[in-house]
Amino acid sequence: MSTPQNTRFGIFLMIAACAIFSVQDAISRHLGAAVNSYMVTMIRYWVFAAFVIALAARAPGGLKAATRSRHPWLQILRGLLLVGEIWVMIYAYVKLGLIETHAVFIVYPLLVTILSGPVLGEKVGWRRWLAVLTGFIGVMVILQPGSGVFSLWAMFPFLAAAMFALYSLLTRYVSRDDSAEVSFFWTGTVGALAITPFGLANWQSMVPMDMALMAALCGTSILSHWMLIRAYDLAEASEIQPFAYFQLPMVAILGLVLFGEALRINVLIGAVIVVGAGLFTLWRQRIRAQQAKLS
Repeated sequence: MSTPQNTRFGIFLMIAACAIFSVQDAISRHLGAAVNSYMVTMIRYWVFAAFVIALAARAPGGLKAATRSRHPWLQILRGLLLVGEIWVMIYAYVKLGLIETHAVFIVYPLLVTILSGPVLGEKVGWRRWLAVLTGFIGVMVILQPGSGVFSLWAMFPFLAAAMFALYSLLTRYVSRDDSAEVSFFWTGTVGALAITPFGLANWQSMVPMDMALMAALCGTSILSHWMLIRAYDLAEASEIQPFAYFQLPMVAILGLVLFGEALRINVLIGAVIVVGAGLFTLWRQRIRAQQAKLS
């Protein structure tokens, strides 16, 4: 069990990681328009792959141990899902902007609830199904289908949310037999191999400022993911996961200030509904975990 002091520091790290993620999203939005989403994703993954390979080489057993998985095909699928999700999100930032992309993407915890049954065999009670239904009503408020405002580009962040939800569940599934180090290695290397042909085919020269932003994006990616991993080490997931929603207002501020995006009232109302439904599912998961400990 984590101490209260560790929990507080874990919450701090989660909020700090979300702040960095928000800045990364803003940089990705700029670079995706200035260069292209394939190339931005590829360079990020080159740095990511180099990082995980270096970590694996220094770990006990070296690279051979890092490649030894009980679920190699699922690890490959995880890697493809994550790199695809990152590319789709960058593309959505360019087409929709930061605010509306994240307003739809925050539905992913509810998609995790839906998929937890077929993927992990978990039982989902009627309360969480009601929360899922409420969350999707919020998404409909955001998208406004049939109003003339709806854009097919809005399906991109929804697709990214579905990919990330499945990636998260598969990560939990393979963790039953594979260590976190093994999963980390496969995620980085598979993603880099998958995106490289597309990135090279769409290679463009960058101006010095964009090169500096690309370097900042890659460097902060390592820092933010370290903060996230450390946060989960210091505190229970149920304690800190709700604070991940802090990324939404942070991204909204950057979208408004840096890119002149508009915060439409239906997006604000829908996002509040989705976040409320997501927080309820997290609360129910915490209650179920506490009941399981007592039984």
